Amino acid sequence: MLDQLTAAPDLRTGLIVAGLTLASMAVAAISAEAAPPVRQFTLANGLQVVVIPDHRAPVVTQMIWYKVGAGDEPPGTSGIAHFLEHLMFKGTDKIPTGSFSKIIAKNGGEDNAFTNHDVTAYFQRVAKDRLATVMEMEADRMVNLRLTEEDVTTERNVILEERRSRVDNDPGSILQEQMMAALYRNHPYGIPIIGWEHEIKALDREDALTFYRRFYAPQNAILIVAGDVEPDEVKTLAENTFGKIERSGEANPRVRPQEPEHDGLVKVTLEDPRAGRTTVQRYYIVPSYASAEPGEAEALDLLARIAAHGTVGRIYKRLVVEQKAAASAGGWYTDSGLDSGRFGFYAIAGEAHTAEDIEAAIEGVVDEIRTNGVTQAELDRARAAQIADFVYTSDSISRMARQYGWRLAAGMTVADVEEWPDRLKKIAVGDIKAVARKYLVDENGVTGILTPEPEYTSSIGERPAKAAGNGKS
Repeated sequence: MLDQLTAAPDLRTGLIVAGLTLASMAVAAISAEAAPPVRQFTLANGLQVVVIPDHRAPVVTQMIWYKVGAGDEPPGTSGIAHFLEHLMFKGTDKIPTGSFSKIIAKNGGEDNAFTNHDVTAYFQRVAKDRLATVMEMEADRMVNLRLTEEDVTTERNVILEERRSRVDNDPGSILQEQMMAALYRNHPYGIPIIGWEHEIKALDREDALTFYRRFYAPQNAILIVAGDVEPDEVKTLAENTFGKIERSGEANPRVRPQEPEHDGLVKVTLEDPRAGRTTVQRYYIVPSYASAEPGEAEALDLLARIAAHGTVGRIYKRLVVEQKAAASAGGWYTDSGLDSGRFGFYAIAGEAHTAEDIEAAIEGVVDEIRTNGVTQAELDRARAAQIADFVYTSDSISRMARQYGWRLAAGMTVADVEEWPDRLKKIAVGDIKAVARKYLVDENGVTGILTPEPEYTSSIGERPAKAAGNGKS
């Protein structure tokens, strides 16, 4: 692979250029050869429809994206977006309670859903001759959801158990939740998508139906259909199903509290007996593709690849390979947010290394990038890998449906998705250094440290009683 080359510099550079050329040719082949163009249209009721034809197999992925997520919840009702996602599988007048997924399975398909801070999406993957069935079912539950008190009580208990298993019983998730709350001091991104436990317990049937009636409407949704279909047939099906639904008011404006100016790096420390080795994380608020100035998100994307991707990322090579201070290290760029994104690093301490050692090492890598930037060879390699990923994404109808859905739900366009490789090619090493200096700064960050509790590293048994002292904890 291009990002794992260990050849001499002149040979390595030649291979990188060749790889970039091959990736570019592959993208050109996709657009110029067999892949029909993506089509989009809007129904009279405001539903946006995108069709991604792909005739290699007689299967179809349907996704309905609602432009609402946890970031749009009324104060005091955290978790209601995710709660409603669960309740959408209950039933309508046409579909008995609990039968939605069973009907999909009986038709040889699979389905699921997910909730984010900015979107809620539902999807099905079926044989092409079952598309009309799943489209009718999805349109039906857009307006005809029926909920009993028993449905609500049962599902609320399911979500409370999900929170206990995924968050409360996982020290890493607890730390992440606390770091997000510290990173976003005013914006709803600091509130967990699953919700705070005490607010989940208070959610009721009326909360769910009020949220449903407000946000689940055709003019607030995007229908993506990818696979063995033609645009005209999808348009006919959509008009005969979703097209019969009336607009319910106007699209909801997404007015959210914004972040104040931050004045310094915040540190969150969690001691937990269930933790294994010490872990250090660093998060920064950065722009997303939807909120960035031209070129900044692309530069951050490439920076993440150079600094933190896999075993070739700078942070892994520095902390694990060279310093042998960490057992693992890496990072990411979360780029799909409507209002902002997040850039993160993490490292798991090796034996005999402290949290302070790891924190200093992470800061050293970040400071080096801010000060010296990256090399042209690193940029070329990262760009080739990113463009190759774009080509591989085009090989999966489900991934393509998600790719377009994420961007369009955040207010971007089909052209924004398709022109992404060309925008990557315009990024120079100076652009990488500029975004690092602008955004990877203490004022935008929070550090999280997870350590085993002192003198108690086993998760088995009772905690030892603390010795009597002077009353300080």
